[in-house]
Amino acid sequence: MSSGASRGVSRCSRCGALLILSLLGPFALAAGDGLEVAAAKISITLSVLDVSGLYGPPDGLRALDYAFCIPDREDTVARVRNIDKSVTIHRARGRIGSGASELLCIGNTHQPGYREVLAAFSRLPYVERVGQAFFE
Repeated sequence: MSSGASRGVSRCSRCGALLILSLLGPFALAAGDGLEVAAAKISITLSVLDVSGLYGPPDGLRALDYAFCIPDREDTVARVRNIDKSVTIHRARGRIGSGASELLCIGNTHQPGYREVLAAFSRLPYVERVGQAFFE
């Protein structure tokens, strides 16, 4: 293989890494302690969301609601509220399955910086998963 070809492979590898980082957008920058931290805990298909955090047909756009659990303690509630004051906190299991000593937190993506907000929640050590919330 010529040195030009090996440089091409190297260049492609770099381009591939940059492409992946650009597709993951704010998560790549927000994670700080590793991209996999945010991505592994968020079980929502973020690619369906537009820049305003909405999805659906043009005449029926709506926010995506999400849920996660936190320990039932004042410090964890304060930390969640510090990240996003609009999150509602309930003493309920929800579909995500909060335990007896946990609180159910529900938020939505229709807000500025929703990706950074989700990444911040996913970096909390006591949040195991952030999943889509469905209301029936």
